[in-house]
Amino acid sequence: MLRLTKQQARQFLLLKHGLMGEHQFVGKSGIMEFTRQVGCIQYDPIDICGKNAELVLQSRISGFSKNMLDELLYQDRLLIDYPDKNLAIIRVEDWPYFERYRQAARQHAESYPQMETLIGQVRAHTQQVGPVSSNELNALQLEGDFTWRSAIHWSSGNNVSRSVLEQMYSTGELIIHHKKGTRKYYDLAEKYIQADLLHATDPLLNESEHHKWRVLRRIGAVGLLWNRASDAWLNIWGLKTEQRNRAFQELLLEERIVAVEVEQMKERLYCRAEDLPSIERILQSPELQERCELIAPLDNLMWDRKLIYALFEFDYKWEIYTPALKRKFGYYVLPLLYGDRFIGRAEIIVERKFKRLVVKHVWYEKDIQPTKELVAVVKQCFERFSIFNDCETISIEG
Repeated sequence: MLRLTKQQARQFLLLKHGLMGEHQFVGKSGIMEFTRQVGCIQYDPIDICGKNAELVLQSRISGFSKNMLDELLYQDRLLIDYPDKNLAIIRVEDWPYFERYRQAARQHAESYPQMETLIGQVRAHTQQVGPVSSNELNALQLEGDFTWRSAIHWSSGNNVSRSVLEQMYSTGELIIHHKKGTRKYYDLAEKYIQADLLHATDPLLNESEHHKWRVLRRIGAVGLLWNRASDAWLNIWGLKTEQRNRAFQELLLEERIVAVEVEQMKERLYCRAEDLPSIERILQSPELQERCELIAPLDNLMWDRKLIYALFEFDYKWEIYTPALKRKFGYYVLPLLYGDRFIGRAEIIVERKFKRLVVKHVWYEKDIQPTKELVAVVKQCFERFSIFNDCETISIEG
């Protein structure tokens, strides 16, 4: 069993995530390497100062620009929009590991006899005209009227066009071809995913092996996790406490994960065995370049907010769904990281019409003194963030 101080645990997490020291990840190849390491990046369409996946990458990838992610998704087709931790972005090579969900979606469709006819209509239309959204299908006046709930997606309703597209997406017949704002355009998966990958059988023999794979993947996504209820386990079918306990036990016996004791913490944490070199680096040479970065609200690092509080003593809540009068900070507030500490948070919006980045407010933690040197470092962070958002000016209001 490994024993770490809280600072060592923080530094390991940040080094693993490419948030401390020299940039480990550079350009499009860096995006692919980071995605391989964490498994998935959570997608969210809200764009106040960049979408969540873009915000995750801008803090880690040297030279990152938004078009890099679009190219990897919709031109190179090395990444794909797919449900993992909710709707996410994964490497297309992981496609076979989710076959059991697509199979469940095919069985689910049998409960809706009307769906078969609708799928045939959409398949024929898509083969003829290419990528399509629910708007174009609405104009076709598809035959059918029923309330539907997706098998693996969270949407439901009685919009026939949207329902059939999401069903075909759930079974893997369609993929998201591209997006315009929040609108998704779908096309036939067989056009973009090579056949041996598209039709590959599930590499995992049973549900138990699948749960182990998902648990290992989520531990890798965060870096350190405990075996307790957490948002980090969202959207893993059938993973109750019993199944999670069994997965942890077997992964420990197989030496694929390692138990970690952190000072002043009662509960053990766990990391992947393949991440041990990063821990060794921290133990041997803890002096790493300190960076100041703005962190995405749904960043992999932030998936378990209780763990973040335990390690960093930083209490963060994404208040986007909190009524305005009850918000402590703001609508879309980003954690502000410097070195191995969260020093505060900032509310930032982009006025795209004027190409202006507006820092509405910065809240420093109570024990952080905003010295001239620190303020200068934070300002440099905002300047880099402005370039990421293609802004020409910065306005700091508070």
